[in-house]
Amino acid sequence: MKTIRRSGLTVVGLLLGSLVPTGLTLANSQDEVQGEELTALVESIRAATQRFEDIEVALAEGYVPDPSGHCVSAEMEGMPAELGSMGIHYLRPDLLGLTSSEPRVDGNGIHTDFHTPSVLLYEPQADGSMVLVGVENLVFYKAWEKAGNTEPPTFAGRTWNYMADDPETEADEAHGFEPHYDQHVWFRDNGTIHLEPFNPWVSCTLFALEEEGS
Repeated sequence: MKTIRRSGLTVVGLLLGSLVPTGLTLANSQDEVQGEELTALVESIRAATQRFEDIEVALAEGYVPDPSGHCVSAEMEGMPAELGSMGIHYLRPDLLGLTSSEPRVDGNGIHTDFHTPSVLLYEPQADGSMVLVGVENLVFYKAWEKAGNTEPPTFAGRTWNYMADDPETEADEAHGFEPHYDQHVWFRDNGTIHLEPFNPWVSCTLFALEEEGS
């Protein structure tokens, strides 16, 4: 999304933190988890992060709004609109291990614990509030390799998505970040999309209307 407000990334520079080491238990599972087992795993993460349904709690614990200000949808990324949206991201700079914000956000983060995620995902509501719909972890590609990893991280047997901007396209496939791996875990009941990048049951429509009216 080349329209990303890159000037806003300077906000991240004020919030850079050191990496908080965490275990890799959830990220290193090689066995695919499905059905009731996956549902139970998602529910355990939901329970561990339930307090962040109150966005003031998230702010108090160090999460900050994505400086781009976007509610990310598949359509704005040049992908089919029916894939849905990601929503608005709230970031923990320390868990991401952020080291710089220009020209792209970079860091040394290899945090993979979904019970203490580095990113919270919110859906904007008509009354101006936001609903917690999922969580995300993001590790920077160079940092992941430097730590001695020769394969991408996995979660519940699923390989995380690799994200890197393609300068030949109009969209910014890496959302203003350096190349990285990321993985989403969705709480909203969406059938089979618990671990996909976008959720068709999450919408940015109200956010877009609010921006148009401002």
